[in-house]
Amino acid sequence: MMRRFSPQSIALSLTAPFVAAVFGLGVSSIALVITHHSPIDVFRSMWSYGTEIGSLIEMVNLASVYYLAALAVAITFKAGLFNIGVESQLRLGALFAAWLGAMVTLPRVFHVLFILIIAATVGAGWASIAAYLKVKRGVSEVITTIMLNSIGGALSAYLLSQHFQMVVVGSNNLTTKPLPESAWIPDLLPWLAKLGIEDVPGGGPYGLVFLSIAAGVLYWFIVNRTRFGFDLRASGASSTAAAVSGVHPKRMIVTSMLLSGAFAGVAMMPVLLGESHAYTLGFRGGVGFTGIAIALLGRNNASGIAVSALLFGFLEVSARILELDGIATEIYVIMQGVIVLRQVAAYEIVRRYRETLQARALAKAQVAA
Repeated sequence: MMRRFSPQSIALSLTAPFVAAVFGLGVSSIALVITHHSPIDVFRSMWSYGTEIGSLIEMVNLASVYYLAALAVAITFKAGLFNIGVESQLRLGALFAAWLGAMVTLPRVFHVLFILIIAATVGAGWASIAAYLKVKRGVSEVITTIMLNSIGGALSAYLLSQHFQMVVVGSNNLTTKPLPESAWIPDLLPWLAKLGIEDVPGGGPYGLVFLSIAAGVLYWFIVNRTRFGFDLRASGASSTAAAVSGVHPKRMIVTSMLLSGAFAGVAMMPVLLGESHAYTLGFRGGVGFTGIAIALLGRNNASGIAVSALLFGFLEVSARILELDGIATEIYVIMQGVIVLRQVAAYEIVRRYRETLQARALAKAQVAA
């Protein structure tokens, strides 16, 4: 049966994100007032800096990475699981992709494809450990992925320092051998030039931003247009009912965790192939944990996650102007956390209110009958 959308239903759907955003701004304003700063001036400064062309490009670049990490989390959310191990999966995926990718020289298309396959395979392989323990020993994937994050972080540091590093005389930075140019993906600055946008500081959007877009389309198609996606959603709604209807629960756990790990493995590829061209000790951290918040905020919906990733990217980039004004940049972290927390609470309140309205409508219909 198709769902009928009424003005009331649309209003309720918009209420949760609106309330969350307003509440986030309110709490942030209180923090700013306590530190003797004007909220209006701060938010105006953030907006002015964040909407500059260079800032917008950096926002898109950050969002392209966050989006892939959030999709990895969302896949398991759909199955009723919780993959907290995205951080270690993407880190190990990037490390092995950089190391093995630097060993070969191939035509550009095949070289990039080779690196993407390596990253996805390593990410899926690391996630398979939690999947195996879940289906064979009944160990919660939350516990195992938390532990695997610690192990993966230590393992990546050990492999980089002891086996994968390229020694650079006079430098203390640990790095793998740079990828050959056949594995580089140029940014989209020439495309911007054709649109009349030139002299952009810091370069253009990552060339692999299209990978994030393609991953979002693939995620939407798998979840909404395939039998596997239906089974995935059924398992997340009720594993018992799904099993009765013929869904193999253990197979669903393994498949969803492997898919999640594969998405996580390629999450840092826009950075690796478009900017750093090597894995270093200072490779960006915390992306996997940010992906969890973005997936929650986006309600595991491909388009909702995209908007959330852009929002997080905008807040992170625009907050950099605060340091120049003597304001703690952690203000944007407060905004992110409060928005996510309030959004989850607001959605639950709206859901319960909608169910109450539906129950009342059903009761009236029964009385009328």
